[in-house]
Amino acid sequence: MLKGLDPILGPDLLWVLAAMGHGDDLAIVDANHPAERIASATVSRRIVRLPGLTMPRAARAVLSVLPIDDFEPEPIRRMSVVGDAGAVPAVQQEVQLEIGRALGRDIAMTGVDRFAFYEAAAQAFAVVQVGDPRPYGCFLIRKGIIAGEA
Repeated sequence: MLKGLDPILGPDLLWVLAAMGHGDDLAIVDANHPAERIASATVSRRIVRLPGLTMPRAARAVLSVLPIDDFEPEPIRRMSVVGDAGAVPAVQQEVQLEIGRALGRDIAMTGVDRFAFYEAAAQAFAVVQVGDPRPYGCFLIRKGIIAGEA
């Protein structure tokens, strides 16, 4: 355990988040996602599993330490509902609330077609699979920077 960190952020997940660079994507996916197959194609080839958690709870933990890319017009993407791209399921609405809380402002999530999402997730740095069984609980989050003085 470390002081001041969300206890969900275990060593494997902290390594992934710290090792990512500016512009790298993190795929945070639901329990239904083909995470093992997708993770094998990612940059790190790593999968971190968070069983028994809801997607909003996992997103809250990740967003507590991961800066979001302010230079990117679509830094957070979600899997679109097949046949109804404009629909926003409850799990996505709940994650949207966590994003607003973490950033102190709203950022719209861009919908990505299911198969295009799989392709984009395979290009991510790593995959975090959450135990939430609700469909369309799949997100790509692009890491930003923390600017400061040397």
